[in-house]
Amino acid sequence: MRICIYGAGAMGTSLGAWLVRENPALACDLVTRNRAHVEALNTRGARFENREGAVRVHALLPGEMKGEYDVVFLATKQRENGAIAKFLAPFLKQDGALVTVQNGLPEEGLANVLGDRIYGCALGWGAELVSPGKIKLTSEGELCLALGAYGKGDKLKEIETLLSSAFTVTVGDLAEIRYSKLVVNAAFSTLSAISALTFGELAKKHKKRVLALMKETIAVAKAAGCKRLVQNGHDILKLFSSPFAGMLLPIAMKKHKNIRSGMLKDLEAGRRCDVDFVAGVVVKAGEKLGVETPMLSAAVSLVHDIENGLAEIAPESLELL
Repeated sequence: MRICIYGAGAMGTSLGAWLVRENPALACDLVTRNRAHVEALNTRGARFENREGAVRVHALLPGEMKGEYDVVFLATKQRENGAIAKFLAPFLKQDGALVTVQNGLPEEGLANVLGDRIYGCALGWGAELVSPGKIKLTSEGELCLALGAYGKGDKLKEIETLLSSAFTVTVGDLAEIRYSKLVVNAAFSTLSAISALTFGELAKKHKKRVLALMKETIAVAKAAGCKRLVQNGHDILKLFSSPFAGMLLPIAMKKHKNIRSGMLKDLEAGRRCDVDFVAGVVVKAGEKLGVETPMLSAAVSLVHDIENGLAEIAPESLELL
């Protein structure tokens, strides 16, 4: 099997490196536009700040890609998904599969370009790029993920087998997998981008706002037909519909307490972030399904205000919600 991780930043590199570590003979290309990262990966391997040893990997710039892949894992930001899907089409075998590990609900747009060979995968850990070739894992415990098919899913078992060699894998209904992740990301990632606080700090100090965003996402998920939203073996629908939801937040976020939103780095660098594809996609789904999402809408608007220089990244900015 020949695979590609397209968008080998922190998350993509950790995904590819773990697969190669457990499958040394696997033909795996890590592709990124970051030239310094490519050079470091090829010279010193993928290094992890809080893990021993380096993993020898093969990294490329997009312009260096050749041939066709059985599976392409897509780990880029979503803003350019249409153009990226068209770029990747010649590199994907006719019976190949594209597995998006992006957050949100990216599958429909990708399927519009690549057809019925799209799979969705929610990664259950956090990571940051510390320096070229060096990654810091920001979550504790085992590396787990959830996998589902968008369409027939002819290669679902094959992809599951590959991923299971390196990760703890759950296979299930794709909509439920996506909304399970969105319940967390639409709330924590968005509020973290606004405030620069970690998920753990938000869970302890800003419970009401976090829960408000989570409950709106849960309402949209229910309207979309989701029956269960499972995270770490627990059903979010039950846990966060209880009167003890506030008490559960810090416990639920213990593994991810040190994570800061990936959108935060974009905002700090003066770039536009992917909020429209995380919290924003829940707002759009709510509009289609007749579910009101006033807090999520306000949070998305506040992130755009930060992008446009009309608000600051600070814990105090949460008071504007």
